Amino acid sequence: MSKIAFIYPGQGAQKAGMGADFYEKSPLAKAVFDEAEEILDLDMKALCFEKNDRLDITEYTQAAMVTTCLAMTEVVKAAGLTPDMTAGLSLGEYCAIAAAGGMSNTDAIRTVRARGILMQNTVPAGEGAMAAILGMSGEAIENVIGDMEQVSVANYNCPGQIVITGETSAVEEAAEKLKEAGAKRTVMLNVSGPFHSPMLKPAGEKLGKVLETVGFTSLQMPYVTNVTAEPVDDISETKELLMEQVSSSVRWEQSMERMIEEGVDTFVEIGPGKTLSGFMRKINRDVNMYHIGVWEDVEVVVNALK
Repeated sequence: MSKIAFIYPGQGAQKAGMGADFYEKSPLAKAVFDEAEEILDLDMKALCFEKNDRLDITEYTQAAMVTTCLAMTEVVKAAGLTPDMTAGLSLGEYCAIAAAGGMSNTDAIRTVRARGILMQNTVPAGEGAMAAILGMSGEAIENVIGDMEQVSVANYNCPGQIVITGETSAVEEAAEKLKEAGAKRTVMLNVSGPFHSPMLKPAGEKLGKVLETVGFTSLQMPYVTNVTAEPVDDISETKELLMEQVSSSVRWEQSMERMIEEGVDTFVEIGPGKTLSGFMRKINRDVNMYHIGVWEDVEVVVNALK
């Protein structure tokens, strides 16, 4: 029997105008945006729908992305499509947990806002960096950087696309070494910190205090965590995993492979952009991949899968 997974993108997929058509056409989506605006005291409509500089600043990006993706999810579920499993890349994991019934939309949005602020402010500007390494396997990268203390793998996105993170000079040095070792390209990323590196452990610890105020509820279906790339059935594990996720590698490629092992053959990416669909083309071309990013996509995808 076919199994469906909802998957959610992370930072970098955001774009001006995201979710505006959902807000205009669905009271369910409108309610998510309006509630986010109220609890965060942010003009979420201006942040998401209009061109502005704040959308690419971490402390705003994370709340904007989660609000948009959860608003879209409410519409998709109301149209009659429900997943068997969920997963989300980095901040997208909060959408995955909410979609799986483990926390409310309100708690997901509120917590991610705090997470964005903590991740942005924990390491002083300029002290941390990230770089994309293209055309090299994760194992080969680990072999090159294994003895370097201040650099580690941030994201295993898909075959041939790995992101490293850490102290700025160490990341720059690692990028040079990896180029010499056979990487096709290394690209320093325009980010405000060394995300998913041990340098962010203090952010994870502080996030733990915020997570203590979340009303976690029993999962209606498993979600796959970035930290271990394994399904989570017990919500009691979630707080520790979300604390650890801030400073540990995002095992996205491994997560998708694990979901396929569990029988998932249909993936629906919900959110702006098609980043995860692109990754899936390199992970496994045999699965069915759909994307919902604009209002018209909902009817097309729901009709295809119902």
